[in-house]
Amino acid sequence: MLHNISSLKLIISAIIFSFMFTSLLISGDKKSDSSKKDIVTIAVESGKFNTLAKALTETGLVEALKGEGPFTVFAPTDDAFAKLPKGTIEALLKDKEALKKILLYHVVSGKVTSKEVVNLKKAETLSGKNIKIQFTEGTVILNDSKVTTADVMASNGVIHIIDTVLIPK
Repeated sequence: MLHNISSLKLIISAIIFSFMFTSLLISGDKKSDSSKKDIVTIAVESGKFNTLAKALTETGLVEALKGEGPFTVFAPTDDAFAKLPKGTIEALLKDKEALKKILLYHVVSGKVTSKEVVNLKKAETLSGKNIKIQFTEGTVILNDSKVTTADVMASNGVIHIIDTVLIPK
């Protein structure tokens, strides 16, 4: 009887390991699939960037960020946009030129991975203005915004997810 219980435990452990290994393989495939998608597609499909997607559409920047690139996008989440003072998003949606400048302030030409970002003090954005970069206690800070997720690879560049909208001074 004890031998049967040990065999049963071994079989259950093998099944659990098999499921865990399969799960890792599947999640690894999803990550490699995302690198076959462009920056805009990844942002839209994630569901965390609805405000950013709307702003890109309103300013006509969707096609540009679907282009060949490469681009580095510091992408604020919907929660980051929600931190803006009440009425700011609505006002920016009416002033498309101001909104476009802010959006371009979130994009750097070229593919700049986290490995490279940590060695930079600043980066020139497509708006023509620089973002201040600090690497403190394992966290990348852009002006006053923290990178919460780095190196989301896309077919035309890389996305770094940030917790605060970057506003040029």
